[in-house]
Amino acid sequence: MALVNSAFSQSNQKLLKDYYQAYEQKDWNLLKSILSSGFHFSSPVDDHINLQTYHNRCWPNCRNTKRFDLEKVIMGTDDAFVTYNGYTNDGRVFRNTEYFKFKDGKITENDCYFGPGVNFPNSGKK
Repeated sequence: MALVNSAFSQSNQKLLKDYYQAYEQKDWNLLKSILSSGFHFSSPVDDHINLQTYHNRCWPNCRNTKRFDLEKVIMGTDDAFVTYNGYTNDGRVFRNTEYFKFKDGKITENDCYFGPGVNFPNSGKK
């Protein structure tokens, strides 16, 4: 794990930890508290969607998500790359890399790049 050694970076590390923990614990209030009001999410199937659309389209995935194993986290002062293996409740694995941007103690953007396998829990792939 490569990290920039600063208090600012450490607070951003906590934002990342809380982001994945919110999915594991099915805690929308935790997730909402760390996302900026201007948050945007992009993926191969989502083009720069806002917080409300993210909540409606992506948050339901938490019901199928058991846990995340963060394999690599590369932190900058105001951004980070995370590669992880995610596990569904029925034992399937999905592997993604996400690029986060931070500002004023919040996550402002997440660009998700799907890896091989399930891609995301409700994709319908077996």
